[in-house]
Amino acid sequence: MPSTILMPLPDRDFDVTEVAVPWHVLMQAGHQMVFATESGGRRPAADQRLLDGVIFGRLGAEPDAKALYSALLEDPAFSDPIPWSEVDPTSVDGLVLAGGHAPGMRQYLGSTELHEKVAALWATGMPVGAICHGVVVLARSTDPSTGRSVLEGHRTTALPKSMERSAFLATAWRLGRYYRTYPAYVQDEVTAALGVDGEFLVGPRGLRRDTEATVGSGFVVSDGRYVSARWPGDAWTFAAAYADRLGT
Repeated sequence: MPSTILMPLPDRDFDVTEVAVPWHVLMQAGHQMVFATESGGRRPAADQRLLDGVIFGRLGAEPDAKALYSALLEDPAFSDPIPWSEVDPTSVDGLVLAGGHAPGMRQYLGSTELHEKVAALWATGMPVGAICHGVVVLARSTDPSTGRSVLEGHRTTALPKSMERSAFLATAWRLGRYYRTYPAYVQDEVTAALGVDGEFLVGPRGLRRDTEATVGSGFVVSDGRYVSARWPGDAWTFAAAYADRLGT
């Protein structure tokens, strides 16, 4: 049965792959996507470095993801997002939280307004998917009845410290703190939000990326109606796992 899936985004700097691949997979499955930005009404923009190549034309998004992003730019829903203030938990059936690490992501990761909306969406019991820094949004969204993160007591993955540190060290000589969105590592912040009963799973070593042809080779963690993944290299497997959750 077709579902309506909400994907909130910052105005700029989100990860190309983590947005375009889930959009493509969910649309192909017959679902409807709704996008939301802080003010709404204007098409958001991906991290341009990931489109052009982070250093010397390399380390950016793969050609398949860039092709899907070009197609996404033609989607009327993407060109006319609703404001975060108009997000209604009763009007959508699922939530996908994409990531990204460039400075513009702080608008999305740090918004208390968005955190309140995400907490309300989580409370409905709808399927929720989060990848990479998108898990930080959940970690910072609190249950109003307890004052603690909605992720408390759950199993999740997110961008592992080893990946975040390696990317930073490999590029800091040219890009400074481009790969360090905040002083705290994503893994450390998310782990703190999980509490004593939660579990953070790092996943296997290596930086092999999955593809449409190798769905299942990426690393995802499923915890009931919640699906999480680590980085763009898991995006195809993540999108397929989330689509399966919608089906159940």
